[in-house]
Amino acid sequence: MHKAIYELQGFAIVLDKVALVSRVFAANNNEGYQFNITFSNELRLPAKFPTRSEADLERQLFLKALKGSQGASE
Repeated sequence: MHKAIYELQGFAIVLDKVALVSRVFAANNNEGYQFNITFSNELRLPAKFPTRSEADLERQLFLKALKGSQGASE
């Protein structure tokens, strides 16, 4: 069985383990913008970016890969 993997900020994410992707929001301590990826075991990975546009783009690309992996496994 082939597992779809997505690379984001040096992490290899197994897409069939993703349970939730948050919206983009301002990170604490002026660290830019982020969205969180929560996995089926409740582990959370924050993905932070310097600008909102970069965070929005990366989130959209991640969601596209996630949707594509679901179609491939059916």
